[in-house]
Amino acid sequence: MQPPATPVHAAKGGGRRPFSQPVPPPLSAPPLAAPRLPGHAEPRLPVGREERGRRPAGGREGGLAGWLAAITPPEGLYPSRGPLRWHQPLPPRPAMSSAPPAAGFVSPFARPRCLAAAAPAGKAKLTHPGKAILAGGLAGGIEICITFPTEYVKTQLQLDEKANPPRYKGIVDCVRVTVRDHGIKGLYRGLSSLVYGSIPKAAVRFGMFEFLSNHMRDADGKLDSTRGLLAGLGAGVAEAVVVVCPMETIKVKFIHDQCSPNPKYRGFFHGVREIVREQGLKGTYQGLTATVLKQGSNQAIRFFVMTALRNWYKGDNPNKEINPLVTGIFGAFAGAASVFGNTPLDVVKTRMQGLEAHKYKSTLNCAYQIMKYEGLLAFYKGTIPRLGRVCLDVAIVFIIYDEVVKLLNKVWKTD
Repeated sequence: MQPPATPVHAAKGGGRRPFSQPVPPPLSAPPLAAPRLPGHAEPRLPVGREERGRRPAGGREGGLAGWLAAITPPEGLYPSRGPLRWHQPLPPRPAMSSAPPAAGFVSPFARPRCLAAAAPAGKAKLTHPGKAILAGGLAGGIEICITFPTEYVKTQLQLDEKANPPRYKGIVDCVRVTVRDHGIKGLYRGLSSLVYGSIPKAAVRFGMFEFLSNHMRDADGKLDSTRGLLAGLGAGVAEAVVVVCPMETIKVKFIHDQCSPNPKYRGFFHGVREIVREQGLKGTYQGLTATVLKQGSNQAIRFFVMTALRNWYKGDNPNKEINPLVTGIFGAFAGAASVFGNTPLDVVKTRMQGLEAHKYKSTLNCAYQIMKYEGLLAFYKGTIPRLGRVCLDVAIVFIIYDEVVKLLNKVWKTD
């Protein structure tokens, strides 16, 4: 039996040699000149096929230092495609083409949604304060005509103090007694004073909010929730001082007067004239501190929630349209948050604006007496009817406001 043959391969020149024989050393390259900066004469370097890729000078003989000296480019320069040739920095690479693949090729993988091409969102459109005033006034007037019965029931329950024998056993009993004694119209007693106040109240609120928020937005026109809270706080304080405090005082006095055995106010203007004649202009600003605290916190909470929900819904596109139904749901959430956040302030405000406000020395004294004689739960009297009213109120107002603004944007160009 013969031993296995030694493996061989083709050697250069047509001969065959075994693998065990050592490979002959490569040809040594002629020394090359060091690279020069632009503007200086460059040596002509070999670029032929045989010479390309040869080792630079200092290979085996110069060791590591020779290699580094030969392959390191001068500072600020980059190597060209030729061997050891240098030039100024290359121009930036062109952007990758977004053209569709060639015809006939179909990728078996679906393109990830996060990589899908989208149109640039652009800058958010701002609402002119004039549009906000007009749209807010219309929204406020329509809303109060829908929700006033719940406001009436809430106010009656808050005025029904425990210190006196209570007239009503609850929400249903309050509605039943009112309809029995005064008919369906009884649920709308005091509506005129609230209509006269709701239109300017909503106009001032939205006008001031848009004015403040337009100055708080970032470079892209976006408004974050924290700045929305501050803008809402400013809007609430403005509407409290300008509109809410005098109108709420008159409203509460009207409702309280109608509950007395012998009402003395024959109408809105007669009632205002009598209040100013007996108590002066100060009589229409009773409970101003409580009203400012209540309205400021109210609108701060509402606009904070609405801004946060809108930003979440719109994502990266600030000009994305919001369906009116979605706006109504967001408004209901904002209204519910404001109810649980400031109902105690609303109770104190209502007591300070009633016909028996003279019993309290100040807002703090009113809160102290309620806590002392009626307990902690008295601060949440009327929460359930107020919750239903406010959720419906805020939802309706924001829906109408947004739709009116969209209409005004078509006929009133302010860009």
